[in-house]
Amino acid sequence: MADQWEFMSHTYDNCNCSVSCGCQFNEPTTHGNCHFAYVGTILEGHFNSTSLAGLNWSLLCKFPGEIADGNAERQIVIDERADAAQRMALETIISGEACEPLSNHFSVFGSLCTEFFETLFLPIELEVDLERRTARVDIPGVVESAGRPIVNEFNGEPFHIAIARPSGGFEFTYGEIGRGTTTVTGHLEMAFEDSWALFCVHHYDQNGLIRA
Repeated sequence: MADQWEFMSHTYDNCNCSVSCGCQFNEPTTHGNCHFAYVGTILEGHFNSTSLAGLNWSLLCKFPGEIADGNAERQIVIDERADAAQRMALETIISGEACEPLSNHFSVFGSLCTEFFETLFLPIELEVDLERRTARVDIPGVVESAGRPIVNEFNGEPFHIAIARPSGGFEFTYGEIGRGTTTVTGHLEMAFEDSWALFCVHHYDQNGLIRA
């Protein structure tokens, strides 16, 4: 019997594109390449009988060109609090190996990577508020990041900008948009400032994106 699982995460993503990230609209990237850091906290989840709720995770990727051209490097980081069964489950899900092919963003990105660094098990400190479009990340020796709303330069008020995808997508159905600043060290060195940030719910199971 195939694995039965569910994964619902409040997720913060920062990439090196401008806040009008072309990837969201099948357009080219801002700089001709894609570097990103996803960090999330699992609100509800299980892998068969193994609970995943309360654990944090991160996915780091570095594409030398456009995403569709592949040849990316990938690093997965899993909450050090996870036990052996939880570590195996999260690594399987985040690697994109636990679902129908290309049915969620983990599977899509996994299919486009050619270099896979060993998964890290580290403390992942994450504060994320989807509605306020704020985040703070600290993964010692690997990731430091902060997310914030886009601010209207004329009146100083936060813009409320979001993307809705009721059909056709494989990552989320609704995402809040802001700005982020990230530094990644280690195997995937990268840094970007005041660039695209996404605050969303990732809700998947073995069949792909859950739209309900």
